Amino acid sequence: MSDKFGIPRQSGIVKELTGKIIFESEFRVKEALNGIEEFSHLWLLWEFSENKRDSWSPTVRPPRLGGEKRKGVFATRSPFRPNPIGMSCVKLERIEYTKALGPIIYVSGVDLMNGTPIYDIKPYITYTDCVPDAVQGFAEEYKNYALNVDFPQELLDRIPKDKQAALIGILRHDPRPAYQNTSDRIYGVRYMNFDVHFKVKNDTLTVTDINTI
Repeated sequence: MSDKFGIPRQSGIVKELTGKIIFESEFRVKEALNGIEEFSHLWLLWEFSENKRDSWSPTVRPPRLGGEKRKGVFATRSPFRPNPIGMSCVKLERIEYTKALGPIIYVSGVDLMNGTPIYDIKPYITYTDCVPDAVQGFAEEYKNYALNVDFPQELLDRIPKDKQAALIGILRHDPRPAYQNTSDRIYGVRYMNFDVHFKVKNDTLTVTDINTI
């Protein structure tokens, strides 16, 4: 994704959305990845590079609460933080070793912009990182939130077939700003080289047009 608008709000919710990790020249060392292929998922620690600010707020408005209720910043995963550090759990798809760029890690379930600086990569370990009986606070109510997507076939056919599922996944999870909920408003989200227009009424998102950028 080239814009913040439309990026999934959590990693893993759009499993079809893929990305690749390219190392800076000093870290293009094959041995540094020895054994990583034994793991199915990875933790990525990265920077909210488009949300740098000189000040911070102790409270934020989580999107799933409609943008009206405030919660403490440390009780949320808001990108507007004292230190703009994000974390994502992604699926390791494959590793490609190239002469020009060294090792490239291909992952899925991403929630990052193109060019996001990644600070570190760590393996996801089930017996320590997964807590089945963990309490999820206000996020529990919205874990299954999704819109119905009405995507006319003649518009969907403009998207490459291998990228259609990811786009539908992005739309299902409602890319609109939390404070905007006008049924007759036309929104737009950039996906690849397409500008996808849509509107939302009740629980249904309808794609109205697609333009090539």
